[in-house]
Amino acid sequence: MSTRPPRRGGGSDTPKRPGGRPGGRPGGRAGFGADRPKTGPRTSAKDAAERAARNRGDDAGERSPWASSEDLAPARPRPARPAPGASRADRNGETKFKTRAKPGQDVGASRPRAVATPEAPPAGPTRREQRAAASATLASGVQTLTVEGDEAGMRIDRFLTARFPQLPFARVQSIVRKGELRVDGKRAKPNDRLEPGMSVRVPPLKLDQPSERPRNAARDADDADFLRSLILYEDADMMVLNKPFGLAVQGGSGTVRHVDGLLEALTGPDGQKPRLVHRLDKDTAGCLIIAKTRLSASTLAKSFRSRAARKIYWALTAGVPKVRQGRISTYLAKEEPTDADARMRVARHGEEGASHALTYYAMVDQAAQKLSWLSFKPVTGRTHQLRAHAAHIGHPIVGDPKYFSVENWELPGGIQNRLHLLARRIVIPHPRTGRPVDVSAPLPPHMAQSWNLLGFDAGRYDPVIDAPED
Repeated sequence: MSTRPPRRGGGSDTPKRPGGRPGGRPGGRAGFGADRPKTGPRTSAKDAAERAARNRGDDAGERSPWASSEDLAPARPRPARPAPGASRADRNGETKFKTRAKPGQDVGASRPRAVATPEAPPAGPTRREQRAAASATLASGVQTLTVEGDEAGMRIDRFLTARFPQLPFARVQSIVRKGELRVDGKRAKPNDRLEPGMSVRVPPLKLDQPSERPRNAARDADDADFLRSLILYEDADMMVLNKPFGLAVQGGSGTVRHVDGLLEALTGPDGQKPRLVHRLDKDTAGCLIIAKTRLSASTLAKSFRSRAARKIYWALTAGVPKVRQGRISTYLAKEEPTDADARMRVARHGEEGASHALTYYAMVDQAAQKLSWLSFKPVTGRTHQLRAHAAHIGHPIVGDPKYFSVENWELPGGIQNRLHLLARRIVIPHPRTGRPVDVSAPLPPHMAQSWNLLGFDAGRYDPVIDAPED
């Protein structure tokens, strides 16, 4: 085994590019031939001996243009040349025989030597194949991932979900929360943003076997038809779905059917699957934006982070607020930090795990001083923000199993005990043109029934539109 230190560009410590040899192709700028002189005669005694060997028909001095790092190791000492007609073992342990030369015959010219023609390098793996290989590696040991240019600005948990779709999102959050991920050597937080070139160290993990049934053409066709029936807006870069009540956006414990899984049915010929750029609670209906390309997903996600996306929600709440239009500003933290879907509570400024949450609200209409139609404009996007804020001002949303706690309150007849919260409208800059995309969703069936029963007019002017943007 060679003890020669590895060449620059071909060493074992050099990161491998997906689908390529260490350091690039041979002969390239970062390849194995990068350090060789491009011109000039070879004048060493060793080179002269190699040329003489070639002239004699010996193959010891030949070198393939597609040399590997093993081929470039220091040459072994050559054994003594065997007598004509004798056998010798070559470097692979095989036996070669040479015919005794006849008088006047050049042994090296007795028969033409075959010259290996270098084969074309195999085509590089597709992104899907790269992801599958990365998933296999994740299950076997530690690996280090490099953030690509089209992953700029991604949250660390979204990055891990995109790279390893087999991992449930709740499991991803648990990995990050426990500090098992390192970004450039530092412990990562779930909301950390990544930049191109960053190094993400992933620990050894045992991937769960997929619990879903194998996909088939008929199932994909049904899922695709279902998603197309929900489309409120669509172009080449994005679409807006009218997410129904009760359909989860992402998978979790015991959740088999969800939007993220259904989007597999819309995977294009190029292997690109539409991507989520934000979330809605399972029981919240309305506008859900989907990116069709990786670049669109990155651009739309930045719009949400910069608060360039404006959202309006409608809700049916208990009681009538004394202040018809107002501003709710609190800090929110999870009651159970280890639970991804835990109830949020109002926290103090500076408390560990607390984030600022800001919401504007306006009362659009009310019924018998018992129920109110409230319109919300969230400025921030915290977990359960509107549900927690509605409960905080004493007017929880009807049908909310987590935050509704009004004593001696009875649900009026004809109104279903389901969460009455709708992502009514969203306005966001188009990811390619920058022009605003303005989409509104209709009331889901259970809310439409309540609106009709209470005499609310869904076409009435919404005063929350005039609320500030920050």
